[in-house]
Amino acid sequence: MKKTIQKIGVLTSGGDAPGMNAAIRAVVRTAMFYKLEVVGIRRGYKGMLEKDFVPMQSQSVSKILALGGTILQTSRCPEFKELEFRRQALANLQEEGIDALVVIGGDGSFRGANDIWKDFGFPVVGIPATIDNDIFGTDFTIGFDTAINTAMEAIDKIRDTAHSHDMVFFVEVMGRDAGFIALNTGIATGAEVTLVPEIQNDMDSLCNYLQIGRRKNKTSGIIVVAEGGHLGSAAEVAAQVKERIPNYETRVTTLGHIQRGGSPSCNDRVLASIYGYEAVGALLDGRSGVMVGRVNAKTVFTPFDEAISKHNQIDRSWYEITKILSV
Repeated sequence: MKKTIQKIGVLTSGGDAPGMNAAIRAVVRTAMFYKLEVVGIRRGYKGMLEKDFVPMQSQSVSKILALGGTILQTSRCPEFKELEFRRQALANLQEEGIDALVVIGGDGSFRGANDIWKDFGFPVVGIPATIDNDIFGTDFTIGFDTAINTAMEAIDKIRDTAHSHDMVFFVEVMGRDAGFIALNTGIATGAEVTLVPEIQNDMDSLCNYLQIGRRKNKTSGIIVVAEGGHLGSAAEVAAQVKERIPNYETRVTTLGHIQRGGSPSCNDRVLASIYGYEAVGALLDGRSGVMVGRVNAKTVFTPFDEAISKHNQIDRSWYEITKILSV
């Protein structure tokens, strides 16, 4: 490895995701293995602007592997879109002696990282962490596995009540404009219907399908609704169904931010640890302006330009599977 870097800054930005702490731990301990100093930047780019820096040692990341959230905290920083603020951030980094960055976050975080790289040639590598799993250049992002398991466990419990009371539950899951969480949990919980943003649905077809199910004595059910879908939120979809099929007992549950919290799964801990290790290695090898990812179980590096201009796409054949298995 080319050791031209002496001090690495690490930050978490955007929405939190289970496994961020595991990634921080891997960055710190890998850097220390290579005799580098590490500085944690609290509250993301806002902390960079406000010099919210904290030196990190091996003991700084002890016992955080199983913690949800991020010990460095995170925040939005719209002012970072302005060149003058980025210049100030760069000056703060240089004053602290930081000569490379690891940015842990999603596409918004990588836009900021890409700006630093392009504006000033400052070495930076990104680690994809978002429960949405929509970042191009990797099969899985940190937090996704934990989120789908959290949603699955919640929906399993909801189904017990749905069956006991002959109700149809409309369960809204997160994912922004991506249907990965909905699609995976829909299959895993045997949902009668799964609505994702990537597939165009219409209310007539949905109601017709539910009525066919009732004729087959399916008096309860689970409808998984991804936020950002064409038919609206789970509450909006449920209201329209109730209006068209008045004899249906409907309930709405929005899982919300419970999907972003909690102890990360084994898969997320391992993935985050690999990403943290690879990010430091990439910087030492002279790589910059890239995001580390895993595709077909192999580490790959995707330029920020590509990672932020494209989106990971669901496998549409899985949507057909949800329909076939719900018959």
